[in-house]
Amino acid sequence: MKAVVYSKYGSPEVLEFCDIPAPTPKDNEVQVKIAFSTVTLVDTAFRSGTPFIARLFTGLLKPKNGILGTEFSGVVDSVGKGVTRFRPGDRVFGAAPNGFGAHAQCICIGQDAAIVKIPDALTFEDAATICNGALTALPFLREGAGLKSGQKILIIGASGSIGTAAVQLAAAMGAEVTGLCSSSNLEMVSNLGATLVIDYTATNFAKTGQKYDVIFDTVGKSSFRKSRSSLTKAGIYLTTIPDPGVLLSPLWTVFHKGKRAKMMATGLRSDAVKIKDMDILKEMVIKDELHPVIDRSYPLEQIRAAHAYVERGHKRGNLLINIPYNRPLI
Repeated sequence: MKAVVYSKYGSPEVLEFCDIPAPTPKDNEVQVKIAFSTVTLVDTAFRSGTPFIARLFTGLLKPKNGILGTEFSGVVDSVGKGVTRFRPGDRVFGAAPNGFGAHAQCICIGQDAAIVKIPDALTFEDAATICNGALTALPFLREGAGLKSGQKILIIGASGSIGTAAVQLAAAMGAEVTGLCSSSNLEMVSNLGATLVIDYTATNFAKTGQKYDVIFDTVGKSSFRKSRSSLTKAGIYLTTIPDPGVLLSPLWTVFHKGKRAKMMATGLRSDAVKIKDMDILKEMVIKDELHPVIDRSYPLEQIRAAHAYVERGHKRGNLLINIPYNRPLI
């Protein structure tokens, strides 16, 4: 099968498009021919080995897993003899095990892993975007923030894959949403449900005097220290990126009268919990309550260009990787 592999950390040039043997499903696994995957900031961090903390998951000196790709959509091609949840021909989407393996023509995944069927009303393209942005944003807002109707939330990186989902989900929860993004994305973020949108290139949100119950930094561009003054007395700062201030949050809670910070490793949640949220999110897309934002699509063989584009930091929503699932597997 065709796949993109890497054996060392570095620039997008370390990615190699090549032929490798297709995996065979074990008794409790399904083999999925992949139609679409994505390239995310997680992929670029795992590829480059930076920040260094990423290597705790990928290998200190060299990558332990040779194929990147955190999410996928496609068609079940074959199943192990113990599989009862799926059968060949099922359209499915899922989160790749441990965040690896989806930049290939096919993947084998346990039937009880984070994989669900795609309803007829949902496209492969939209389904492929759910397991990164929306599946990350939902638990941050629901469990991390305990977001309630009427609360004010600032979403930093509101135009990215997590941010575009977070804006819509927060608005659906009844929150008053302020989005922070570049000038070129102001209209898009507003249309997604933000009450107010701030151009970070022209305005420092921390200098506006506005207070928020929740600040959700989806891209790690701020910090708890920089954001504290913009939180209400019991406000919470959420981040997807490790921040020293988050580790010291219990102390800051004492000194700053309840203000606190939290980071969540949403990818480490159980597959059963992920499946429940995937079902919620796919229904929201079908009901037109959640709109996946897709910037552009690259064929698998142009994966280096896709990584370079994501690293430039101007991606709007999701970047798809097109992997025609009807090609023969080698």
